[in-house]
Amino acid sequence: MLRVNSKKVKPGDTFLALTGPYTDGHDYIEEAIDKGAACIIASHGEYPVKTIITDDTRTYLSNYLKELNLEKLDKIKLIAISGTYGKTSTSDILYKLLNNLNIKTACINTNGFYLDGQRKKTSSSTPDIYELYELINEAVNADCEVLIIETSSNAIKQRHIEGLRFDIAIFTNFQDNNVDGYLNEKIEPFKMLKKNGYAIINKDDKYFEHFVLPQNTNILYGKEDSDYPVKLISANYDYTEFTIASKQIKLPLIGKFNIYNYTPAYIVAKLISLDEDAIVSASLSLTQIDGRFDAVKYKDSLIIIDYAFDLNTISNTITKVKEIAQGKIITVVGAGGNKRKNQRPLIGKLVTENTDYTIFTTDNPRHENENDIINAMTENLNKENFENIINRKEAIKKGISMLQDKDILLILGKGSEDTQILGSDEFSFKDKDEVLKIIK
Repeated sequence: MLRVNSKKVKPGDTFLALTGPYTDGHDYIEEAIDKGAACIIASHGEYPVKTIITDDTRTYLSNYLKELNLEKLDKIKLIAISGTYGKTSTSDILYKLLNNLNIKTACINTNGFYLDGQRKKTSSSTPDIYELYELINEAVNADCEVLIIETSSNAIKQRHIEGLRFDIAIFTNFQDNNVDGYLNEKIEPFKMLKKNGYAIINKDDKYFEHFVLPQNTNILYGKEDSDYPVKLISANYDYTEFTIASKQIKLPLIGKFNIYNYTPAYIVAKLISLDEDAIVSASLSLTQIDGRFDAVKYKDSLIIIDYAFDLNTISNTITKVKEIAQGKIITVVGAGGNKRKNQRPLIGKLVTENTDYTIFTTDNPRHENENDIINAMTENLNKENFENIINRKEAIKKGISMLQDKDILLILGKGSEDTQILGSDEFSFKDKDEVLKIIK
């Protein structure tokens, strides 16, 4: 068997030395041979077993896997989702919608690999090509008709999807913080469409034209002058109502932004030749997205759990909350240890100046002192509308106790994570689980 992880090599296996952003497989060839590798595939060197030297081991791997899995690839539609924000939410909505319509579908996104309503963790939001093919095989063996793949820019840059061909590619939006390289990475899946593939593109994004490639069948959605114009009817704490090409949709997800997450899923369902009324009906059964603006009704107030963890994502999430808020906004927020230290005072200022009250708490402290992290977030604040509660469970409990009619409690940072990291240890902890225990 071909292996790319030396630790998994068994006697008689072939070991292929991949070069990645942090490690070089050539450094592990000796270990692979010690474990019984009978053949080495590398880009350089001489070894005491059968050796194949190739210019690029990653291209060798992608070509090998594609040839090995041609029959499997013919049995499943691959859908790529590209963009800065909304990839995970759009993939989750599409996965649930197609399954609600009896189109058996699997999904790979930031939250993991979803199949038959079950989730398992993956190495990254877009796993490396070797793991991807393992998941493709798992989906095909389970008789899936569709596999959705969230394609991150890092994964594209590191060539995780090299050699794949997609039936559909979806563009959500583009944040222009690094236009040249970052934009090209986002466009890559649209260059990887099959001959008769569809590109579904958000026309309201100012960069949309970069994704409209002449070789593709391009379908545009947005507010005006698009193939699928969308129009908001109403948005509240229970649902969002809108039209897509004059077809009225009542979506049990909150926030106007979810119109843009949902519309590509609606278009995909139509491309699979599903009846519009059936799609609308199936949409009524959609459920909240784990850790992505995940809303829990509590009396006449709302609790929202969201993964937002840095300056940009927290700012975007607060903006979305303000669009629907009918009362005060209370925020529970922390900062991850050993990461983005320069952002901590900026986040503290952002939340205290843009929400009514803030409870600073722990996130994943890792190897940092919890008090030091919180102090960095609260130093030099201009407002006094905050308090510090180190214990995250107690912080959530205090936030819930403060809720009055129409208020919103925003719990930020961890989203769908089901553990908290303290030092080198991980403890079971999930924000939504804690919320449900407290309000039951």
